[in-house]
Amino acid sequence: MFNVELYKGTRQENFELAKKQLVALLHGEKNQIANLSNTSALLNQFLDRINWVGFYLVDENNELVLGPFQGLPACVRIPLGKGVCGTSAKNLETIRVEDVHQFPGHIACDAASNSEIVIPLIKDGKLLGVLDIDSPIKNRFDEVDQEQLEEITAILVEHL
Repeated sequence: MFNVELYKGTRQENFELAKKQLVALLHGEKNQIANLSNTSALLNQFLDRINWVGFYLVDENNELVLGPFQGLPACVRIPLGKGVCGTSAKNLETIRVEDVHQFPGHIACDAASNSEIVIPLIKDGKLLGVLDIDSPIKNRFDEVDQEQLEEITAILVEHL
């Protein structure tokens, strides 16, 4: 499951610990790249059964561009409305996909990925980017993951 060295509680207790760790990592730091980097590293350490976690950020051309991440090299640019990330960004809503191979227009950056969750980063009504997490396990992400990861992104957005 989770990194047994740090996360020995219930699933809810482990998420609470990860949120406290994130607050400590972000405290007093205003640099976006540093905060995104530490968040992706923390999530990579915390979450089990994932193979990629990172961010795509909206650029001046209104496209998503690869940001800080943990995992194999990834697609660099994703148009809004394309794939899971682009659809989440365009619709400004979290998308949980049980089987990415069934998602219309899925962009396969890593053939090992089978499920995905994407959460938009929105500050003051403006889309900043998305948090993207992939797993080699189908149906890896559930309602609890979504709720807790949305809380984690809310903590992060406060520091961007």
